[in-house]
Amino acid sequence: MPKSYLSEEEKQGLSQNAIFAAESQAADDAGDEETSWAWLALAELPAHALLALKRTRGADFIRQKGLRTETAEQAYGKDWLDRNF
Repeated sequence: MPKSYLSEEEKQGLSQNAIFAAESQAADDAGDEETSWAWLALAELPAHALLALKRTRGADFIRQKGLRTETAEQAYGKDWLDRNF
């Protein structure tokens, strides 16, 4: 697991996916971009967020960061990263 920036108290009551997102934000707030992306790679991101990221940063960026793409594959098809929208 990536370095944690949240206390156990801050994690209480959050789903696992919310913890991943909160850890990512906390790492980003601390200026640790690498760890921020590592936490985000563990999270299940909404399809529309992945599509926006593809449009702004490109498909290779998503692959490079190792982001999970299951939600986008369900919404847009298995080849969504290689297609133009």
